Amino acid sequence: MEGVRPGGGPPAGGPGSGSGSGSGSGSGSFPSLFPPGLHGIYGECRRLYPDQPNPLQVTAILKYWLGGPDPLDYVSMYRNLGNPALNVPEHWHYVSFGLSDLYGDNRVHEFTGTDGPSGFGFELTFRLKRETGESAPPTWPAELMQGLARYVFQSENTFCSGDHVSWHSPLDNSESRIQHMLLTEDPQMQPVQTPFGVVTFLQIVGVCTEELHAAQQWNGQGILELLRTVPVAGGPWLITDMRRGETIFEIDPHLQQERVDKGIETDGSNLSGVSAKCAWDDLSRPPEDDEDSRSICIGTQPRRLSGKDTEQIRETLRRGLEINSKPVLPPINAQRQNGLNLDRAPSRKDSLESESSAAIIPHELIRTRQLESVHLKFNQESGALIPLCLRGRLLHGRHFTYKSITGDTAITFVSTGVEGAFATEEHPYAAHGPWLQILLTEEFVERMLEDLEDLNSPEEFKLPKEYSWPEKKLKVSILPDAVFDNPLH
Repeated sequence: MEGVRPGGGPPAGGPGSGSGSGSGSGSGSFPSLFPPGLHGIYGECRRLYPDQPNPLQVTAILKYWLGGPDPLDYVSMYRNLGNPALNVPEHWHYVSFGLSDLYGDNRVHEFTGTDGPSGFGFELTFRLKRETGESAPPTWPAELMQGLARYVFQSENTFCSGDHVSWHSPLDNSESRIQHMLLTEDPQMQPVQTPFGVVTFLQIVGVCTEELHAAQQWNGQGILELLRTVPVAGGPWLITDMRRGETIFEIDPHLQQERVDKGIETDGSNLSGVSAKCAWDDLSRPPEDDEDSRSICIGTQPRRLSGKDTEQIRETLRRGLEINSKPVLPPINAQRQNGLNLDRAPSRKDSLESESSAAIIPHELIRTRQLESVHLKFNQESGALIPLCLRGRLLHGRHFTYKSITGDTAITFVSTGVEGAFATEEHPYAAHGPWLQILLTEEFVERMLEDLEDLNSPEEFKLPKEYSWPEKKLKVSILPDAVFDNPLH
């Protein structure tokens, strides 16, 4: 997949082959011999590491734009001495090259000008604590970064500071408790203006499952701030230690109650939606009315959202939300496709938008319909987020969307205070094509939280599990992954 070699840029005339006079301004000895976008990022690396002009580098043997599987052309690895005065330990610092536009000739990214973002607008970094006696950086973080880059290219979901990544596997394939990630601004690297746009640097921070759940229940920025206050859990530069055996809540039990629980109660959650294994059925219509039904059945090709559907979903995600106004990172499952759980082709469209959807479903068939009774289906991981949806979102006057990873199905829970919803108190279940909205009153939310309490104890959970509120004509099923992974199962 990749080769490891010394060098600070592309082979044959790259930045690493210069005389070492590169600077943060992007000037170098042979600026015409290598891609200008790469040169700008390399200049920022040289600003931080002037004594390491040729760092060890992992490079994709077959470049992505030549049909290779790895979107990142290079991952450079630097030795950072830390800062003893700030209690920052020595560590390895990894920097990616490829999420931004390195070439400016449309081979990978569409060139849109110099004023906006370059490519996806960011590169990834990672800081790994250096083990005693370690003379060279481990290369597994480069594959981790390639996995995240593949996710970005395939899903079109970009990363932002505070986002979380559900990875469900030790990041280095060991027995470590560090199995998920948060993202934040790199503490040392500054945004770079390249000829193809601006590049910022987002740092990957490894976290334990309990810390990920806290970030989901509250928000990623809050947990990042807590990690900064605990030296062994990251410290001020948020350095990942794969040998960390305790969560921040085990190190300091007061953090959960005094910071996280209070934050959830005060702020709610800023997670507005996830990609998920989910489906819904309209129980209002008899089975023989399948031709015109809006029922979304697993095992059938889902109808595609129209442009109007898509815009409504995006607008609903933007409006009625005070803390964040951007689509939020969906979870990623490391057990599939090297960390990806998506099967969509790259499209440069918003994550909820479908290509050519208006031509697939006629306008008269995508009218908004009020439904009498609905059946919601989730896998266990998605179902475990329902209490978060209810407590952290709806009770704070917000909304929460599940977007199917296998089609255009979407389920949005809304509270009575969300603007732009087509579900109303009079008609709480409404569908627009394959997008279902469910409006829940505060009283019903409180009741559901009581009835769904066992979702908080997954170790005691046996599938399938069904919850039903007959007077509300609502049913929720938690089903095995196999039902979603094998539609004909």
